[in-house]
Amino acid sequence: MPSPMQPLISISLAARRAIRGVFTDIDDTLTTGGRLTAEAYGAMERLQEAGLLVIPITGRPAGWCDHIARMWPVDGVVGENGAFYFRYEAEARTLKKRYGMPAAQRAANRRRLDALAEKILAAVPGAAISADQAYREADLAIDFREDVPPLPAGQVDRIVGLFKDAGAMAKISSIHVNGWFGDYDKLTMTRTLMDECFSTDLEAEKDRFVFVGDSPNDGPMFGFFPYSIGVSNIRDFTGRLAPPPAFVTPSPCGGGFAEVAQALLDAR
Repeated sequence: MPSPMQPLISISLAARRAIRGVFTDIDDTLTTGGRLTAEAYGAMERLQEAGLLVIPITGRPAGWCDHIARMWPVDGVVGENGAFYFRYEAEARTLKKRYGMPAAQRAANRRRLDALAEKILAAVPGAAISADQAYREADLAIDFREDVPPLPAGQVDRIVGLFKDAGAMAKISSIHVNGWFGDYDKLTMTRTLMDECFSTDLEAEKDRFVFVGDSPNDGPMFGFFPYSIGVSNIRDFTGRLAPPPAFVTPSPCGGGFAEVAQALLDAR
């Protein structure tokens, strides 16, 4: 495996030609300044039209993922940092929903998270419940810079600590701290999706896929895929990535994702 954070162009032509799918984060990876640009959306569409799988792997909520699975040029979506996958089967006009936990356990965890939310907001002035929380089924998203003035790193770490003190998992994205009860992450549900929907053992075929991301909650994906790629704004988290991606794009956010797409399409 190459040293971390090599230029995107370092991925060989043969390796790029062998890629059969693209996993990607959404916020500040596909989006730019909080918006999904035509450039990034078009890049997803061109990848899919070329026969590659395109699957967002995001911390965003179930309500958004329902829309993404149905309306975007994607082959499925993993949401809430691995709580579920959704896949729209167009011929059957059916949205397949696969959760990692049964409904009763999700409901019990929801009550615990609601209580924890009050504790976090009282302890960390300036933090807020994320605006998309109403659409979430399995996690609690604390906003530290999306719709509130950015909090200092120490306050973000305080939020993480409060989650962990309560026995919850916690991951930092570019805009939220996401917390949940359960032993899963983005990678575990991605592997389930690929096994159940595409008969693919990712352990055996990890070098046939790329993952594109931008923040610490992408760490499990960065560590697993030999061709893990950070858009250039990943450098905002230097020193907080465990591990960092293997490669990095010249441009940030959606422009960087478009560069990944073009590099793969050029190889074909």
